[in-house]
Amino acid sequence: MTLSTPTLLLTGALTVIAMMFILWLIHLPIKNAGLVDIGWAYGLGLLALIYGIFGSAPFVPRITITIMAALWSFRLGTHLFQRVVGKPEEGRYQQLRKEWPNNTAFKFLLFFEAQALLDLILSIPFFLVASSAASSRPTLAPLQIIGILFWIAAILGESIADSQLARFKRSATHKDVCQLGLWSYSRHPNYFFEWLVWVAFALFATPMHLGWLAWTAPALMLFFLLKLTGIPATEAQSLRSKGEAYAAYQRTTSSFVPWFKKA
Repeated sequence: MTLSTPTLLLTGALTVIAMMFILWLIHLPIKNAGLVDIGWAYGLGLLALIYGIFGSAPFVPRITITIMAALWSFRLGTHLFQRVVGKPEEGRYQQLRKEWPNNTAFKFLLFFEAQALLDLILSIPFFLVASSAASSRPTLAPLQIIGILFWIAAILGESIADSQLARFKRSATHKDVCQLGLWSYSRHPNYFFEWLVWVAFALFATPMHLGWLAWTAPALMLFFLLKLTGIPATEAQSLRSKGEAYAAYQRTTSSFVPWFKKA
């Protein structure tokens, strides 16, 4: 069964809005807004599945990007689940509670639903591939194969960075700064490879009808990582908790793209 373009968009939108509302309700008694990160990651995989199942595009490209997005979503969502559930609320969300002393619950509701909106925008590459019946190519285009190779490299890099950070945290003290493996070359290698995942999705969607729109996803992701909720919030919390040790790390190590340390 295929859905029309408006119905497909509406179905995806209502699904992630409802999911984020449920997560917001769950977060109220446990006071852990980190659930929003889990919802953001799983929500994108859910949208990809909806588009992949009910889209009208040729089977091979539609199912390929659905599998890519679902695997990425499951890996990251599960990683975040293990990091968040049963643990104290992350410092960046504790800081938001301090900054939002009035109407805190309602402001967090808006925050949760803003992540649903972000999911919808970032899912543009999945939607374009799954719904572009006008692009009737039944097999993968060369640029889509390149996108798959980018995706594999990015997933491997992000998985290694997450694994190295988890290994570090098992033996580190609260004031220690992770400089293990990839973290010696970038202060945020996980964010860098996360961005490369979105470059891969955009590459895959480019041959489709209106495929240039897919590049809004990595552009938006780069803005969020570099200027808004990614590096600025994470580093502000690291400076609060680790002090001069993290400031020294900032002076010697690339913030985003892995590179050699400064002398």
